[in-house]
Amino acid sequence: MDILRMDLADTGSPEGLVSLILKHEPNLPLPVPIEKLALQLEVEEIAELRTEGFEGGLITDTIRSRGIILVKKGVNQPRRRFTIGHELGHFLIANHIPDKDGQFLCSREDLRVLSAKEGDRRAKMEVEANRFSSLILMPPPRLREAFKKHPSPSLEQVFQLADQFGVSKEAMARAYAEYHPESLAFIVVKDGKVGRVYHNRKRFPFVVASRNRSVPHGSLFYQRNMRIGVPSEIDGRLPDLWIDVPRGQRAPALSEQVCLQNNGFALIMLWHERAEDEEEESEDMTTRDRWRAQQELYRRD
Repeated sequence: MDILRMDLADTGSPEGLVSLILKHEPNLPLPVPIEKLALQLEVEEIAELRTEGFEGGLITDTIRSRGIILVKKGVNQPRRRFTIGHELGHFLIANHIPDKDGQFLCSREDLRVLSAKEGDRRAKMEVEANRFSSLILMPPPRLREAFKKHPSPSLEQVFQLADQFGVSKEAMARAYAEYHPESLAFIVVKDGKVGRVYHNRKRFPFVVASRNRSVPHGSLFYQRNMRIGVPSEIDGRLPDLWIDVPRGQRAPALSEQVCLQNNGFALIMLWHERAEDEEEESEDMTTRDRWRAQQELYRRD
């Protein structure tokens, strides 16, 4: 790598930092070598975190002349990579101030924070560190390249890209919903209850199923004979299962795909297509037809 920390001096935002890193390192391989990148950017060491209750940490001085990233022992590789990216974000974003002198300590919940209330400085720092980690591990230009190759969304592609980029399936689903040109939402389910929901709020309507409530009846989640780790086929569902359809308006097309996972988890993909788009479709090419044709090409690759 040729990038130096001084190359990042002109910006302090997650987006600006990642943009400059990609500018200086346009040929970063996948998965992005996050440990090597951290060491290149003046992190001295990546060591084991010995403080209970935390996923990661950063030891540094007041002027950020040096840094040591700490990672909880025994975490799987995707979590380790995301934690390193998160702590590297704290190190590079100059206005991040640790709770204790020279020390950030980040819990598992900190690494999931996506928004912060006005005035909550600590939460804002965690949001920015998470955004930096997501952007550097899953660079949007590289994601868009993948979407151009296989434009029809699917859980199969989410899982394949998670392996390719070295991140968790949930992290990839979050980025997939944000950057895919189609209007998508992903719902993390635990023991039959709706959990975290990821969607691009500008393009996908709000999911009306409440958190900690049962997955709506009528969802493919209840389909029999589903195997863990094998996504269902994509199929149309009644839109009001998941989204609010204003009275008097034509309901959009909504398709769903489900994959059961271990330990009571499942991931649901919702694909929202606007009514005007449906009118432009040829009568012999339904959503499912297009998806199946795309998946056949996907398997051949």
